[in-house]
Amino acid sequence: MRHRGVQLQYRFGAPSQHGADIDNPLFDLLSALAAAGSIQQAAVALGLSYRHLWGRLKQWEETLGEPLVVWARGQPARLTPFAERLLWAERRARVRMAPHLEALRHELQRVLDEALDGSRQVLRIDASHDLLLPTLQALAAEQQRLHLELRFAGSLDALRSLAQGRCIVAGFHAPLQLERSEIYAQALKALLVPGRHKLIGGMRRCQGLMVAPGNPLRIGGIADLAGQQRRLASREPGSGTYLLGQTLAHAAGVDPARLNVVAVENSHLAAATAVASGQADAALGLEAAARAEGLGFVPLVDEEYFLVCLADALEQPAVRALREVLASPAWRQAASSRAGYAASPSAGQVLSLTRALPWWHFRTPRPHAADD
Repeated sequence: MRHRGVQLQYRFGAPSQHGADIDNPLFDLLSALAAAGSIQQAAVALGLSYRHLWGRLKQWEETLGEPLVVWARGQPARLTPFAERLLWAERRARVRMAPHLEALRHELQRVLDEALDGSRQVLRIDASHDLLLPTLQALAAEQQRLHLELRFAGSLDALRSLAQGRCIVAGFHAPLQLERSEIYAQALKALLVPGRHKLIGGMRRCQGLMVAPGNPLRIGGIADLAGQQRRLASREPGSGTYLLGQTLAHAAGVDPARLNVVAVENSHLAAATAVASGQADAALGLEAAARAEGLGFVPLVDEEYFLVCLADALEQPAVRALREVLASPAWRQAASSRAGYAASPSAGQVLSLTRALPWWHFRTPRPHAADD
């Protein structure tokens, strides 16, 4: 097979794009064929003539040096094994890069906005991955002329970034139901100091197990994943969802080392795609990500997504503007209308650590002398 390179480009246009979609006509064509099972129906779905789609298909086969479709008169068209591998590999790569591409798109948008109008405020936020944060960016720009410079990181990494002064606001999430959790206490208490840090209510969301449609393996909880027969797609260490998985495993009496992790993904959509592609049997993640990939979902935990900043940053104009956006009816509507999300009763409000985090009073073990 001849070696082919990949080229990326971007363009300016009407402010209509949401998310991190990248146009590629080859994968639009392959996706339509896979869904339709017919060249004629795929052409209709893409708004093309049969002859035009057929010509495109042959051009791509010549470019790639591999056949893409198996087709015979009177038989359904189907993708070749090469085309199926290519389609799924591109899809996985796309969703893995989606948080970074979305951040890049907003950064380029900021560059354009500053060139056109230098009066916009900018607020750097390092935050755990969430599907609603791009909506928050759009509302902040619309309501407050506030550009949220969003960088996705795991919950622990985001809090470390705040501690080291690399951002003004950090985003993390924690379960609502946990009254006592040594795991959460050990992980987060060292990064959050009562009086010095203040929480800002964000939204509520549901996490659980993303499984194949119809849940054919009858997976009902973490305990059903123990052993080598069930393949798990995990979030990366340092992420809040990884921390949640460790907590749920211990609560279920499961040694996390017994979980058969076959993929480590950097976002909820990437973990969902690993399940949708058949690479994994289950993944812990957001209900919204499962629904986006057409997967089954086993709800396990409701959690609060918080934003946090230093107490003396609360009255900075950009942080005040952010709080107003979070308290707005538009944000509450956005949270309420997305599957697996709910508006937080404390959205935009300033909260104390010890009252908002039910596990806060759990005593954190003192380190051994050898660890000092």
